Amino acid sequence: MSFFRVTLIKSIKLVPLLTLLVISSLVAQENKDSTAVDPIIKEKPIRHTSKGFVFTTADEKYELQIASRLQFRFAVPDDQDPITFNDFRNQDVKLFKINRARLKIGGHAYQPWLKYYFEYELGQSILLDFRFMVEKWPWLKFKAGQWKVEYTRERFISSGNQQLVDRSLLNRIFTVDRQQGMSIYGNLDGGGAANFNYWLGVFTGTGRGSRFNDDSKLMYFGRFQWNLLGREVPFSGGDVGISEKPAALIALAGITNTSPYTRFSSSGGGNLAGFEGTNDGQYTIKQYNIETAFNYKGFSWASEFHRKNIVDNFEDSGSTDLGGYYMTAGYFPYQIFNFWPKPLEIAVRYAEIRPDLTIAKNKQKELALAFNWFFVGHLNKLTTEITKFTFEDQALPQSDELRFRLQYDISF
Repeated sequence: MSFFRVTLIKSIKLVPLLTLLVISSLVAQENKDSTAVDPIIKEKPIRHTSKGFVFTTADEKYELQIASRLQFRFAVPDDQDPITFNDFRNQDVKLFKINRARLKIGGHAYQPWLKYYFEYELGQSILLDFRFMVEKWPWLKFKAGQWKVEYTRERFISSGNQQLVDRSLLNRIFTVDRQQGMSIYGNLDGGGAANFNYWLGVFTGTGRGSRFNDDSKLMYFGRFQWNLLGREVPFSGGDVGISEKPAALIALAGITNTSPYTRFSSSGGGNLAGFEGTNDGQYTIKQYNIETAFNYKGFSWASEFHRKNIVDNFEDSGSTDLGGYYMTAGYFPYQIFNFWPKPLEIAVRYAEIRPDLTIAKNKQKELALAFNWFFVGHLNKLTTEITKFTFEDQALPQSDELRFRLQYDISF
């Protein structure tokens, strides 16, 4: 067992104890506050912010945020990324759909640093997120519930804040998506380049909506991020705010898990092609991700480099190593060209995955070009995208596909 994994497991095992201590402290603080008399202050009106409609009590101890988001999408010849060789041959439809219809509820209770958040997908009747956060100190925060694990930047960024219509080919293979569990995290700011973020978490490892673990082994997660210019790059696509100061990060994240699944999505646990078993504890997964991101004066950059190892504990088939990476960049050209509309951003992305690293010729590639017209930042935008997919398999002829998508996304 590596030093990194031993240290990670020991750190994560402290999460329940630390959480219990914090909750006990909060209960004592609440009992103390309950004897105080609140000052008489004027009620605050209902207001609307980027988080939706906000309701706050007069003493500001309680806040409720309600927001909704709709996403309309047109795609041809299909909306789903091609996965197998047959997908390239059989996709030939024109599609229009309401891709997402979300209801978001968040805020704080008792204290501004005791936060909560729920997210519900109305179209599919799915509870996506529910979490409770203790965020009193920037350097030490706690979270429990169900949410998208901060393993990959591309997946953690909300679908409403992306630069392109949807995530890259890598997302299906490497994301661990939403999990139930708890974590500690925070920002360590020593000034200047000594600025770091960390996340440590332990989860059931069986995906969204799964309340129970399949065996005695949990999912362990760790992420360490260096904000080398002293500022964090937001979890949001592009540099819509046109940053006056540069921000950059380098991050390393790792996951270990044993479960019946080799992939995860908003639907929960599932399996990649070639891994059809569904026994408890059948697959042991070890994976890591190296990320970079940069924002400055309308220019944005992001990349991920992935490796994933899968061991089938029920079949004597050895292990399988998968790999992939993507790079994406965006810019607001109006800063150089006077004729270019100010709200229009151009973005490009290249992604490549290898389902088995031992077979060098087996690859899937994606090259995408997108244009975003921001009416009100990411809250109200129109995105058009054209993508070329390439499928290479040593046992099959090469296949290509060209896809066009148009998407309107609005939050209110």
